[in-house]
Amino acid sequence: MPSWQASAMKAYMRFNRWRNPPAETLDVAKMRAWFENSIDRLAPRLELEVEDIIAGGVPAEWLEVPGAAADRVVLYLHGGAYCIGSPATHRGLAASIAQAARARALVVDYRLAPEHPFPAAVEDAQAAYRWLLAEGVPPGRLALAGDSAGGGLLLALLASQRDAGQPLPAAGVCLSPWTDLAFSGQSWTTMAKRDLLLNRRTMGQMAQAYLGDTDPRTPLASPHYARLEGFPPLLIQVGSDEVLLSDAQAFAQKAEAAGVAIDLEIWEGMYHVWHIGSGMVPEARRAIDQAGAWLQQRVVEAQ
Repeated sequence: MPSWQASAMKAYMRFNRWRNPPAETLDVAKMRAWFENSIDRLAPRLELEVEDIIAGGVPAEWLEVPGAAADRVVLYLHGGAYCIGSPATHRGLAASIAQAARARALVVDYRLAPEHPFPAAVEDAQAAYRWLLAEGVPPGRLALAGDSAGGGLLLALLASQRDAGQPLPAAGVCLSPWTDLAFSGQSWTTMAKRDLLLNRRTMGQMAQAYLGDTDPRTPLASPHYARLEGFPPLLIQVGSDEVLLSDAQAFAQKAEAAGVAIDLEIWEGMYHVWHIGSGMVPEARRAIDQAGAWLQQRVVEAQ
């Protein structure tokens, strides 16, 4: 049973959905402003140092947390359906994961749609990843993490690096990943009323803004359709009450069949990327702690 804090958060989301039903047309500017003003408030206020940098030509933030190993790095890719979000909105979440993993975090400010449709986000993730390798970060001390669209982008990055013959990181953590922009998952229907954050109309509009004329089954846009052989160990955490449940389950099944070491955690009663509320929701804190411990173990194994 969810904690009272998680139940209260769901009640707030239910009220917000009633007060602000899905719009007929996509207003990206309005959604970006809401995201920037709202999301990071849910994360804990951690002791950290923030440095703005350019990583392979891409704006990014270095996050330094106490106790981090100098040579252990988490490359973080934020969510927001490829249209909204930034390092600022996800600074608290990325720092919390970095702290749990005892690592530094590089949060990539990749280009967003509709101004910069696919494959701009993939290209920016590639550039930042290759910059880390060029800076001397050993692949065995490097991990990837991302939420929602950032989780899908993480998987696209792995596929592109493998196909290019580049060294792969030690591991990857996907939080409620969006892996299939063709919306083929059954939970888009079965969880439509229980998911209080995502809806098919708005996500369809944002997918179209990102894809443009690209086929939604293009592997680097929807990694569900990618070849997965050779991927490093992966952890997927997803809530039982979200429309992306099928995305996580189907991808995990395909990865396991391809020989990937994958751990799928379905958190009962949790909503989309509940991790963001780790400053208030105990399930969010536990999920992040578990992900951090998992990352530490995989980095050790990669040595």
